[in-house]
Amino acid sequence: MTRRSLSFYPPKINPYLVWMFQQASPWIARWLNRLELVVSAEPEVSIATLQQQPCLLLCNHSTFQDEVVMFLLSARVGQPFYYLAAHERFQGIKGWLYQRMGAYSVRRGLVDRASVKQTLALVSRPGSKLVIFPEGGCSFQNDTVMPFRSGAVQIGLQALAKQNELSDLYAVPISIKYRYMGKMSVVIQKTLDRLEKATDTRTEGDVYQRLRVIAEYVLVNCEREYGLTSPYDLTWNQRIARLKAQVLQQCEEQLALTSATGEADRERVYRIRHVLETRQSTLLPDGRDGWDVMLQATMRVLNFDAIYDGYVSEKPTPERFLDTLIRLEREVFKIDQPPPKGYRQAYLRIGKPINLKEYVADYRRDRAGTVDDVVQKLHHTVQRNLDVLAEATARGISW
Repeated sequence: MTRRSLSFYPPKINPYLVWMFQQASPWIARWLNRLELVVSAEPEVSIATLQQQPCLLLCNHSTFQDEVVMFLLSARVGQPFYYLAAHERFQGIKGWLYQRMGAYSVRRGLVDRASVKQTLALVSRPGSKLVIFPEGGCSFQNDTVMPFRSGAVQIGLQALAKQNELSDLYAVPISIKYRYMGKMSVVIQKTLDRLEKATDTRTEGDVYQRLRVIAEYVLVNCEREYGLTSPYDLTWNQRIARLKAQVLQQCEEQLALTSATGEADRERVYRIRHVLETRQSTLLPDGRDGWDVMLQATMRVLNFDAIYDGYVSEKPTPERFLDTLIRLEREVFKIDQPPPKGYRQAYLRIGKPINLKEYVADYRRDRAGTVDDVVQKLHHTVQRNLDVLAEATARGISW
């Protein structure tokens, strides 16, 4: 199915189609995505809290299956949700279906006025539920949360500030934590074998030592590609940061772009991608090949955006080990979405909602400060509840 490319894809929710998919979603998720939803047995807030109130559902985004988990939650709640999703997701039959499930598009890296207008309309609608992943993209890390973008809270407070009689609008922090079921040692060994064969890095040692050898190979290879040495006086974290800076700088120079001081790498990537999508070969001396090279470069930055040395060693769980192996597979094999490594339970914990109505007076006095305060509270709650889920699931670690 081909679709005409649009600058904005609005939600075209079909209640009957949503209801049918909600009924079948547990079986589809088990068969297609190899996961099932487990709502925390000791939730900070119960599901019933979501059923009557208008809500912004703000959750961490560690995998591409998070949207499936939130759809499973909508089935538990018994209501359709709306979803804010990246513009590039709305191609083909999947894009058509996304719109009928309640999703609409946003162009990341620029001010998408049509998307903002749609969001304002939804947050002003009584009883609506809008799912937003405020990290702005996948972190590919099961236990940590990247900084939240402020857009969702900003729009919510903006909508309320225009009202004469303030209505309720809840920002609900939601934490999702995945846990593999069964023994994962065989899967880890096979994944290491494939990566070692592809990189010619077979070495003696335990699985963690083998992981580090592969990671060092990948890092050195990327450094050479961008004209960087591999000095021993720099830590891995410093080398990764330097590499990302070099990749982004080269892309921006080729596209005649500038970035603001302290601007997040992820935001710079989205702006670069937007330019690539809109101008494509007209700007690059190498034509389509140059476009593909830069697109791959930005994918690398996103792939390693949240990674840091010590992520596996500080808590050597199967999930953290496989988080890192999946990153390496994406780089070595050029796979955007490697298939699931095993059957997983997706643990979900709902944090204490923040009623944005209570912050409108502060927002009218200090917009930026109030938005930042609310965003930080939501981020803290998501990370804290993710830690709670990690402790609860650690008792069942399977190697």
